[in-house]
Amino acid sequence: MSTVDSLISGYQRFRGTVWPERRALFEGLARRGQQPETLVIACSDSRVDPTMIFDVAPGEIFVVRNVANLVPPFERDTAFHGTSAALEFAVRVLGVKDVIVLGHAMCGGIHALLYPTSAERLDFMSSWMEIAAEARDRVLACEPVEERQPQMCEQEAIKLSLRNLLTFPWVASRVEAGRLQLHGASFDIRTGVLSKLDEHGAFQPV
Repeated sequence: MSTVDSLISGYQRFRGTVWPERRALFEGLARRGQQPETLVIACSDSRVDPTMIFDVAPGEIFVVRNVANLVPPFERDTAFHGTSAALEFAVRVLGVKDVIVLGHAMCGGIHALLYPTSAERLDFMSSWMEIAAEARDRVLACEPVEERQPQMCEQEAIKLSLRNLLTFPWVASRVEAGRLQLHGASFDIRTGVLSKLDEHGAFQPV
């Protein structure tokens, strides 16, 4: 059985068992539109599924996924800004009340940031990860124990994305007015533990 055939089989199970149970939910979402109160900016990594981690139903969270869950700084130019466009839609159109930047352990994007030769044959990875260059430089300047570098860089990249969120004027104004809250979190795929960034800049298990 091919991968696509396996996915079709999964859809058939969904249609046969999940859809009948949740038909009213989907019909309500189709009729009323989506009204999520939380935006989650997560990594594209197949091992990190925000809807599973937070155990939410369709319509409850708006999810944006990219390599290493990065938020670029606010820029007005002619380039393509997929993450920024999704952020704008969630904040300005949907009116979400919370934004969570969700990182994770063993992130391939962060590995490429720390060890550039691992991505030198790729067309877009290196330039995308340069968004987090400040996080990399901060970690490398701290002289950490070698095995701690990836975890530290993953966490610093989350903090950097939170700072970049505040470069968007319509995010900053809502945060200042108390209409929007920003959060950092990290999921360890090895242990299943979720840690949240506290007011002191440390990640604490929840």
